[in-house]
Amino acid sequence: MAGELKQIPREEVAKHNKPGDVWIIIDSKVYDVSKFANLHPGGAAVFFDEDIAGQDATEQFFNLHRLEVLVKPQYKRFIVGQVEGQKSVIREPKPGDLSRVPFAEPTWLVPQFSSPYYKNSHRRLQKAMREFTDTYLTPDAIARENDGKRPSDSVLAKMAELEIHAMRLGPGKHLKGRTLAGGVVTPEEFDYFHELIITQEFVRHGQRGYSDGMLGGMVIGLPPVLNFGNPELQKRIVPDIFAGKKFISLAISEAFAGSDVAGLRTTAKKTPDGKHWIVNGTKKWITNGTFSDYFSVGCKTENGLTMILIERDDNVNTKQIKTSYSTTAGTAFITFDNVKVPVENTLGPEDGGLLVILSNFNHERWVMCAGSARGSRLVVEECLKWANQRKVFGKSLLAQPVIRQKLAHMIAKVEAAQSWLESVTLQMTKMSYKEQSKHLAGVIGLLKMYCTRVEHEIADDAVQIFGGRGITKTGMGRVIEMFHRTTKFNALLGGAEEVLGDLGVRQAMRQMPRDEKL
Repeated sequence: MAGELKQIPREEVAKHNKPGDVWIIIDSKVYDVSKFANLHPGGAAVFFDEDIAGQDATEQFFNLHRLEVLVKPQYKRFIVGQVEGQKSVIREPKPGDLSRVPFAEPTWLVPQFSSPYYKNSHRRLQKAMREFTDTYLTPDAIARENDGKRPSDSVLAKMAELEIHAMRLGPGKHLKGRTLAGGVVTPEEFDYFHELIITQEFVRHGQRGYSDGMLGGMVIGLPPVLNFGNPELQKRIVPDIFAGKKFISLAISEAFAGSDVAGLRTTAKKTPDGKHWIVNGTKKWITNGTFSDYFSVGCKTENGLTMILIERDDNVNTKQIKTSYSTTAGTAFITFDNVKVPVENTLGPEDGGLLVILSNFNHERWVMCAGSARGSRLVVEECLKWANQRKVFGKSLLAQPVIRQKLAHMIAKVEAAQSWLESVTLQMTKMSYKEQSKHLAGVIGLLKMYCTRVEHEIADDAVQIFGGRGITKTGMGRVIEMFHRTTKFNALLGGAEEVLGDLGVRQAMRQMPRDEKL
């Protein structure tokens, strides 16, 4: 692009420094902002400061604006040339690019470092998912987070084309015969590290509500069907879900019971002929519930709990719940009013639903750990960039020892979370689903507790680093504001921190040898 631009002497630029005729220089490019000045959200006066009008305003610009502003077509049209003899030094990232900011990527993606966990198929998939996220997901995420609508059909269809919906359920027989991400990985190769890559790439846009809206309900609601549903039920509903044409939610939590699963009050009673369940009750905070066609529902039955797949009909009512993030997540309050469900829709053994629910928790919580760790890393990247470019008291923020100390703690926590996550993921690749339930439930509970505590602490430090921008929904601090406002979702959903920490310790103590003493 630089070779195509008109070369303009700096002296010529300096002449355009008054109302109605003002040019500025940003990263060697000359912008004619004469007509834009009066439309500028920050007012026209800023352009007529003696350090701005007709001058190089690069430093001032990046104290106030994100690079993405310059990349937008509506602003690129203001470019009239380039300062004679100068070249642009600021890199515009392309879809699929890795960040070059220190600690912005997991260690295995840094060229200078090695990892025993990732093979070539993992690297190919990461590249494909990074490009997909940058090209399709991020623009849709920003738009939907703002307008509150569910993820766009066009994006869901593209994901289905690449079999991403199926891959988000992890390795298993459901992948057999599918061409994954255009063939970059085979179903036989696909493991939990491949799923980890998809999950972590998909949260890089920083839009927390959209992350759950992007079929988070499927990720936690479909496994009970795949693992415990009868073959006929699977054959009937799974293809449309993987095609992005139908949607499913996990419906466990109620106003009466959250982490206390045994306290559920939604009831399912059999009809006299034993052919149907009649379900009555309510569910609350159900992700994707407003637009789901199917619900994997935890119900109280005669001698315990039973999981039942309920299909939306006139007796199923869903209402939007407005939470701290966008309604794009489709968070719902659900009422089941004498819903008649065939007994063939039972998931797992009758009165054995607690096993189904608990076995599903491990994968759900592990997915949340993956997203949490990557979201925290995104915030570290934002803070490093900001601290490097923000000038205060004549120096960059990075020159302040207190800021470097905050960054040091943030980096250490993120790296620790990722390392523990990868260690647990390795164990998952070596264990059966049943073995994971036995040996990893407590470990994953502790991991989730740690990851969400890290989120909380990083969010707090990030806001302090960004100042007022960190509590502003738009502009330089928009990622920080979103992260800070929504950290509690991971800390609560899938089991509260305190409950999971207690679970981890209790499970550990069950393995405590009786003959060990101080």
